[in-house]
Amino acid sequence: MRQKDTDARWAKKGEEVHFGYKNHVKVDEKSKLIEKYEVTDASVHDSQKVEDLVEKGDGRVHGDSAYRSAEIEKDLKEKEVESRIHEKGYRNRPLTEEQKENNRQKSRVRARIEHVFGYMTNSMGGIFLRSIGMRRTTAAIGLMNLIYNMAWYEQLMRLANSS
Repeated sequence: MRQKDTDARWAKKGEEVHFGYKNHVKVDEKSKLIEKYEVTDASVHDSQKVEDLVEKGDGRVHGDSAYRSAEIEKDLKEKEVESRIHEKGYRNRPLTEEQKENNRQKSRVRARIEHVFGYMTNSMGGIFLRSIGMRRTTAAIGLMNLIYNMAWYEQLMRLANSS
C-alpha cells in the first residue's frame, strides 16, 4: 500500500485522462506572483475552489466561463469582489458580438495568469511530481509555487533595475 496513491483521483479533460492532483492558485494580476494556493485531487473542478481562494477586498476575479455560476457570483458579491468571469453561451442562445468582445477583453488578463503554469511547465522542468499521498504532494506543490515566486520576483527586480 505504500506504493499506491490512495488520495489521487482520475479526471478527464476533453479526450485527455489525468491521474493525480491539481494546483489551484490565486495570482496577482499585475505582478503574476502566487498569493495563495490549494491542492486537491484531480477530480475536483477548479470552480469549487474559488470560494476558498478569494477573500474580501481582492478587487476582481478573472476566470473562464467554467467558473460562471449563480453561487460563485453571489459569493463574489458578498465579498465585494468584481466578477470578470467570462460569459457563457448556451444551446439556442449563443453569445452576442458584444458579449464576445467583453470576453476578449477579459482574456487579456486571464492570459497573464496562464503564464504562471506555462513558466512552471517550460522553465521549471515540468509539472509532474513523483510523490505519493496528499500531504507530500501538497508540500511539493507548495515548494514549487515558492520557487516560481522566487524566480519570477528575481525577474521583476531585474526588469525594475534596468529601467
